[in-house]
Amino acid sequence: MGETKTLLRIAALALMWGSSFFWIKLGLEALSPVQLVLARLVLGTVVLLALCRVHGHRMPSGKRTWGHLLVAAFFHNALPFLLFAIGETTVDSGITGVLNSTTPLWVLVVAPLLGVPNRMTGTRVAGLVLGLAGIVLIFAPWQASGLLSWGALGCLAAAASYGFAFVYEGRYLSGSGTSPYALSAGQMLLATGFLLLVLPFGGLTPVHLSPLPLIAIAVLGVGSTGIAFALNYQLLASEGAVAASVVGYLLPIVSVLLGAVFLHEQLGPRVIAGMVVVLAGVALTRLKRKALPTLETTTETAAPERV
Repeated sequence: MGETKTLLRIAALALMWGSSFFWIKLGLEALSPVQLVLARLVLGTVVLLALCRVHGHRMPSGKRTWGHLLVAAFFHNALPFLLFAIGETTVDSGITGVLNSTTPLWVLVVAPLLGVPNRMTGTRVAGLVLGLAGIVLIFAPWQASGLLSWGALGCLAAAASYGFAFVYEGRYLSGSGTSPYALSAGQMLLATGFLLLVLPFGGLTPVHLSPLPLIAIAVLGVGSTGIAFALNYQLLASEGAVAASVVGYLLPIVSVLLGAVFLHEQLGPRVIAGMVVVLAGVALTRLKRKALPTLETTTETAAPERV
């Protein structure tokens, strides 16, 4: 029964996060990228605050914690959410999901820059090189019809931002003694503030509301943001980060299938091959030896890619 529950949680989380690119694409039919991300963050914040209330969890206290949350809110929520939304104005949702799957590669690069212990074994180096080769294969800069564009680079930058955020949170927020729900709610609240600051620069365009985009925005905010973050913490608590990391391999598959079936997005053999190469590289970077110490939790068991 416990294994079945775990598998259901993994499937639900993969569906919610993997489909977020699909909902973003639909939501952009009604709102600008800034408006869409602001709505997503507001809905996600409401869900997480409600969960804190239900479970009796208090919001974080202390200036230092809120200072770290401010950094995390920018690099884990406000910036990547906005970059993905802007990127999807010109990039297919399936491609966006594939580029998002490079997050663990950026974790491996960022960790030593922040002074986090990270043993670069030959296997990890091979995985990093293989993953970067997959990115090049997807972009195909040698072809006039390649995917190299500002939108695609923005999506790649968003994945790199996630990588930085995971390492930063692992170093400064993990083990703080504060409820993960409360940390996440505070982080979403601050990210909402960031979006309010940029609202005058990209959020005052006319809104074209219709039923389908409204549904997409609601599912994106409530499901793929609020509920998904809460579900991820439940999975981490019950099964650990290794089980939760499996979700990361399913996200691009979900995004590619939804884009192809419902949005009629075309994915050529080169892009599919690039996705396989990227995921193979990610898998190599996450292989662990039994002899390695368990202190390297930030890079070895980084959370699945939150989108």
